[in-house]
Amino acid sequence: MACSTGNHGAAVAYAAKLLGMSATIFLPENPNPVKRAKIAELGARIVEQGPDLVEAFELASVRAQADEDVYFLNDATDPDLPAGPATIACEILEDLPGVEVIYVPMGDTALIRGVASAIKHLAKKKVKIIGVQAERAPAYCLSWKQGQTISTEGCDTIADGLATRTPDAANVREIRELVDDVRLVSEEEMLVAIRHLLIEEHVVAEPSGAAATAALLQRGAEVGENTAALVTGANITLEVLRRAVNFGS
Repeated sequence: MACSTGNHGAAVAYAAKLLGMSATIFLPENPNPVKRAKIAELGARIVEQGPDLVEAFELASVRAQADEDVYFLNDATDPDLPAGPATIACEILEDLPGVEVIYVPMGDTALIRGVASAIKHLAKKKVKIIGVQAERAPAYCLSWKQGQTISTEGCDTIADGLATRTPDAANVREIRELVDDVRLVSEEEMLVAIRHLLIEEHVVAEPSGAAATAALLQRGAEVGENTAALVTGANITLEVLRRAVNFGS
């Protein structure tokens, strides 16, 4: 069982299929249709609940507590999950040993906590970790800056993978220790980044996957050559892809 805006849910559904197990994925209502279709194709049962991930998480938690045979893999709080993203840091250090700055999309923080922990442990010099959130879903950014959990009323952004509004206190404490800075990017900046990645790099990215690139483009000439930006996820809807390609034209 998992709750997700899509990508984590698809991963759990895939693992369950490999293991011959059943999986139930809790999504917000009206989820990203590309991600929902992938979860369905993998054979998982889908439950949609609430306008964002908060209600989906609450329902999943209730169901898990009511059935001792169910394992709830919550990517926001599972202590082992960041070990997976940590391997990304290993790849960066192998391919770019002189890396000085890494930009990482920041949703529920499992990705950035894994990458940052590994970098701090393995890198022989100081490497700055920059988290990137959507302006319309800034809960973790606000919490990082103020040193306490700050919830927001909504998280209505095209970057569904970054759409969090209720930070976990333990995660806030951890990113305060691991993350050097947090940047916010607008919806328009993510569309520009999607277009840039598609046309200049021939890489398809969903809005949350392009968020780190959007932060890089913000900086322009200030970005050094030993800088890395994670591009995570290509599950973009046709509507958003069209908006990005046509943006500014």
